[in-house]
Amino acid sequence: MYIFIKEKEDEKTFIDEENIFKLLEKNKNPDKNKVRDILQKSIAKQRLEPNEVATLLNVNSKEQWDEIFEAARLLKEKVYGNRIVLFAPLYIGNECINDCEYCGFRISNKYVIRKTLNSEELKNEVKALVSKGHKRLIVVFGEHPKYSPEFIAKTIDLIYNTKLGNGEIRRVNVNAAPQTVEGYKIIKSVGIGTFQIFQETYHLPTYRKMHPKGPKSNFAWRLYGLDRAMIAGIDDVGIGALFGLYNWKFEVMGLIYHTIHLEERFGVGPHTISFPRIEPAVGTPITQIPPYQVNDEDFKKLVAVLRLSVPYTGLILTAREPVNLRREVLKLGVSQIDAGSSIGVGSYSETDPEIIKKSQFILGDTRTLDEVIYELLKENYIPSFCTACYRAGRTGEHFMEFAIPGFVKRFCTPNALFTLNEYLNDYATSKTKNLGKVIIEKELEKIPEPQKSAIFEGIKKIDIGERDVRF
Repeated sequence: MYIFIKEKEDEKTFIDEENIFKLLEKNKNPDKNKVRDILQKSIAKQRLEPNEVATLLNVNSKEQWDEIFEAARLLKEKVYGNRIVLFAPLYIGNECINDCEYCGFRISNKYVIRKTLNSEELKNEVKALVSKGHKRLIVVFGEHPKYSPEFIAKTIDLIYNTKLGNGEIRRVNVNAAPQTVEGYKIIKSVGIGTFQIFQETYHLPTYRKMHPKGPKSNFAWRLYGLDRAMIAGIDDVGIGALFGLYNWKFEVMGLIYHTIHLEERFGVGPHTISFPRIEPAVGTPITQIPPYQVNDEDFKKLVAVLRLSVPYTGLILTAREPVNLRREVLKLGVSQIDAGSSIGVGSYSETDPEIIKKSQFILGDTRTLDEVIYELLKENYIPSFCTACYRAGRTGEHFMEFAIPGFVKRFCTPNALFTLNEYLNDYATSKTKNLGKVIIEKELEKIPEPQKSAIFEGIKKIDIGERDVRF
């Protein structure tokens, strides 16, 4: 097995900055027919090449952007159906030894109140989340010696073993510092979902400027962090960039190059791609006016291009964004969102007047989980808490065997309906429950036999008290 990992700043990485700039320049003012040919390739569920991505990024007519938006919507429907996966972030601790210019948790920020959940506090947070209906979490850690692989593993194990009534957390994804191969193996041993590392910016000069000290200042160590995860056997990984640090078109290209690197080296690309924008944070001036602020229209463009570029990968839209924009962007190929989120350490189980000082940034969407689910149902989406693929072993390359040809929605839709029905029976308000039951009936009518009967039987089992019914 190839085990050499590039870690030195002066070594060439798979992010070819010079070529990215050349492609973006060469493909300015693209021909309409060329753009349409690229869209057809994407709708056929083929991953785009960097030259094709650069072409889409350079479209400059509203008419063609409308075509791109429609193609992104259609592609998502073909691959995943109309379901939207829901999760919540759970911040475990905000201690950090890095000094990232844009982050509220940076070591030099004297306005932040440092906090790490102890075991009882963690249980209370999990119970508060479960009591609202959550089944999927992403746990978030600062980068600090106390957040060792052993500590992360212990945290995840405690989350899985904390139950409340019919509720439990069935999938824990992780957003933490890059680890060694041995460290990843320790974390994998407790049954994590996706391990997520955001490169923040793929532009090396900007990266160096924004990360002046701490372990995170090593661009290459972070860039190859998910390679080490894959070597350790974690085959579900998530990539992302923080939009606003550098030119948004360059960052999209960086995400594509990262995707291709993982495909070529490991035979499987990222399970998810995230595209958060910089949001205000306490004591962090750069977040008020980001260096390369991305406006709402360009944000919609980058999401649509990412969807078309990597058809089989989940796109995560976070509650950083305001409600109205989330409604619009959801239509452009997003497959996962967080809801009912709170990002202060300890903020789900307690009301803390100083919680903003324990938060990494300020959220744009603070609606409850039930409010988000009700709106999704009104828009004819299927809210989903599904974890079936993960627990059935459909991860990594095996997942892509289903996702790339578009077969995965054969599992996604039934399991989404099962987990939705659990939520309606156990946690929903009356108006959400009534609407949700109608949506389930409508969705069942679309499904041919014999699968329809099998799903109907699963729904009935849930109605009489059985839980964790899945395909």
